[in-house]
Amino acid sequence: MTKGKILQDIWDNLPTERREIIEARAAEKIRSYRNLQTLRNAAGLTQAEVSEALNIPQGNVSRLEKNSDMLLSTLQKYIEAIGGKLSLTVELPNQPPITLTGFGDLIGLDPTSTDTHSSSP
Repeated sequence: MTKGKILQDIWDNLPTERREIIEARAAEKIRSYRNLQTLRNAAGLTQAEVSEALNIPQGNVSRLEKNSDMLLSTLQKYIEAIGGKLSLTVELPNQPPITLTGFGDLIGLDPTSTDTHSSSP
């Protein structure tokens, strides 16, 4: 016995215009989706080459490429290993995009330290 509404029933009862908007947004998201493996392939590198640049086993590169949740410092190192530069952009409603800076300065800091002005742990 099914509890609640079935998603297909909800979808079928949406106005055609609303379904078209949802489908267009979904298609846009799919087109824009890129993962680390796609980026590495675009850079013309193998997992072995990236593992050498990062000084980690090739299997760890494979795990990184499948991981959807990682430290920014790990992502930054991966991107630099394939020859790129990581930038973070925040998009707030009714505001122009904001590029965050300064993350490179934070790598290597002791996260338990209260001194935010020094780059030494």
